[in-house]
Amino acid sequence: MKIQFILHETFEAPGAYLAWAALSGHDVSITKVYQYENLPENADSFDFLIVMGGPQSPIGDNSEFPYFDAKSEIKLIKKAIKADKFVVGVCLGAQLLGEAFGGKTEKSPFREIGNFPIELTKDGLKDDKIKHFGKQAIVGHWHSDMPGLTDTAKVLATSKGCPRQIIKYSEKHYGFQCHLEFTKALTELLIYSDKTLEQDSQTLPFVQSSQTIRNNSYDEMNNLLYKFLDKLTKE
Repeated sequence: MKIQFILHETFEAPGAYLAWAALSGHDVSITKVYQYENLPENADSFDFLIVMGGPQSPIGDNSEFPYFDAKSEIKLIKKAIKADKFVVGVCLGAQLLGEAFGGKTEKSPFREIGNFPIELTKDGLKDDKIKHFGKQAIVGHWHSDMPGLTDTAKVLATSKGCPRQIIKYSEKHYGFQCHLEFTKALTELLIYSDKTLEQDSQTLPFVQSSQTIRNNSYDEMNNLLYKFLDKLTKE
């Protein structure tokens, strides 16, 4: 299988998504948007599109990110959907996936930074690709927005800080506002990039301190992700 990653920043690395691709023996191509690399022109060159996160927003001011073109990425995602390719969007990627389906990105009720539990909904507990998470699972978070919904989208998981954590848009298309790909190395990059983290951790209910984030183990959430990806791509 050929997997195409879209990366928006060095500190929003694919982590366990890339590890799974390597462990599974898949071919990987990476487009680094932050280095002004061109997006694939069409969906013929890949079987699976994974769009990662970033500080950008489909609804925010992206003037400080001249390399980010939301419309072009949404156009590529639409091509992948039309071509019946697998698509997973992570954080910003989930919001762009929602936009491609016609949903409108919204601000999350709370900023979430760190590791907090998500709870599967009734739809989540019935979803063959997600139900192995169990009723509750600790996963990573680093966001202020959340993906838009459509009439047919199903919310599979929520959290106390955000009502849209995992969204199923169709059988092959899932949006993860949360981060199951986190590793200790990846979170170090995120901590370094977030200049207001310590201040926010003292005032916001769903923002953890850098030390709390560093103390977390990421193996379990990575394994949940691996199993989801195995189930998603098994045909």
